[in-house]
Amino acid sequence: MRIIPAIDIIDGKCVRLSKGDYDTKKIYNENPLEVAKSFEAHGIRYLHLVDLDGAKSSRIVNYKVLEQIALKTGLKIDFGGGIKSDEDLKIAFESGANQITGGSIAVKQPVIFKNWIEKYGVEKIILGADTNKEKIAISGWLEESDEDLMPFIQNYQQQGIKYVICTDITKDGMLQGPSFGLYQKILEQTNGIKLIASGGISTFDELPRLADIGCEGTIIGKAIYEGRIKLKQLENYILNY
Repeated sequence: MRIIPAIDIIDGKCVRLSKGDYDTKKIYNENPLEVAKSFEAHGIRYLHLVDLDGAKSSRIVNYKVLEQIALKTGLKIDFGGGIKSDEDLKIAFESGANQITGGSIAVKQPVIFKNWIEKYGVEKIILGADTNKEKIAISGWLEESDEDLMPFIQNYQQQGIKYVICTDITKDGMLQGPSFGLYQKILEQTNGIKLIASGGISTFDELPRLADIGCEGTIIGKAIYEGRIKLKQLENYILNY
């Protein structure tokens, strides 16, 4: 299972939210590149980079942070937040993203999102399935859509989608453990999906459990920043599993 630390960006700074609430913003580092370099120094090869300013606006905002991390580290970056047009997508890839995550656009403009899958391929486009009580949430989680989680994923699986990041919003940033049951349910009902678990990771012991369920990757945020999971533990996990 891939270990994918998260860096969430507001005003160019590394922050974390609780349950996606922008009013709970906590700044952990003024320099996201410094954070990314510390991940890489501990053997981590992947990064989940989220443009939170972009997520609640109509366009990509913090692409310069993406560009800087891509230029100065060897991390494979999946980038999301604010990618709502062909131009945004072009900017993200030209700035160094290895993959992009589309959530809101997959709900609001499915034709565009399907065109991206066809044009760039299933290795480059990740479906963001952020959920609150199994309803898909969009626009930086500021809106709830009418889309139900399972049909949403299954529909895009039929369109060829391979990678899915599922964040349980009720768990995100709460350090109370991830939604094991939800991830198991998704994997049972979507044979072949590469599921990346996100939200609520709080202790190192949860990682082998997610791997046993069959998650292809897991995104870890606040647990790292709050010292609940040490980078040395992740380094050892990567070396030994």
